[in-house]
Amino acid sequence: MPFFLVMVSKNVLRKLPDAELRKYLIAGNCFTPEAVEAALEVLQERGHVFSESEKATVDEIIRVKKQDEENRVNEEKETWKDHITEDPNAIKLYSRTTIFVMTILFTTLPGSVLLCLNLLAVRKYTAAVFTLLAGFGYFLLQTYLFSTIFPTAHSSSRYSPEMGIIALGALILLVISVLFMPKKLPYRPKPLFLPVVLAILTLIIMLINFKGWFSAYPAVSVFRLIRDFSSMPGQI
Repeated sequence: MPFFLVMVSKNVLRKLPDAELRKYLIAGNCFTPEAVEAALEVLQERGHVFSESEKATVDEIIRVKKQDEENRVNEEKETWKDHITEDPNAIKLYSRTTIFVMTILFTTLPGSVLLCLNLLAVRKYTAAVFTLLAGFGYFLLQTYLFSTIFPTAHSSSRYSPEMGIIALGALILLVISVLFMPKKLPYRPKPLFLPVVLAILTLIIMLINFKGWFSAYPAVSVFRLIRDFSSMPGQI
């Protein structure tokens, strides 16, 4: 069965000749179950009479297509989810959630390092190098965008363009993880010691805020608010 099914509206089907519509009722066709059902209805509207066995055959085609669609959706969900296990023999990795959160809060730099270590653990060496280059390259790209397209004061709104660029970096690392990590790999989550160390180091750099590279990140906004509050008249 084709991976992609073709969706066709009922109005379009009404313009087709009977011979074309009957192709929708053949097992193994590339149309959605809704299109198959609509083709049957159009033929019936035109006066075609189907026996009970023919209707049963079409119903089975529709049922199989719907089941295949459900299986495909479930397969895609399984691909994107983490498969954490308590099996003591399972490999240890940093979870996708940890990498995603680290990237959102502390740039693609620590996120790409953690994902790189995961890829090295499963012996995907080329992908590991690509991940580091992608993480550091995207960081440089976003700092360029922040300094040229958004050079003014950064908005604290979660709907700001800057936050969209930050979220895109996290999404890129997530897609890299899905593409290059083994599918449905059961693993035990690694301790958070290294992520915490990377977070502290990044926070220190953010506090220094070298060349304003981190100005759009929430942590820097918090530092800025604390600084402004402490400098207000009457504050100790």
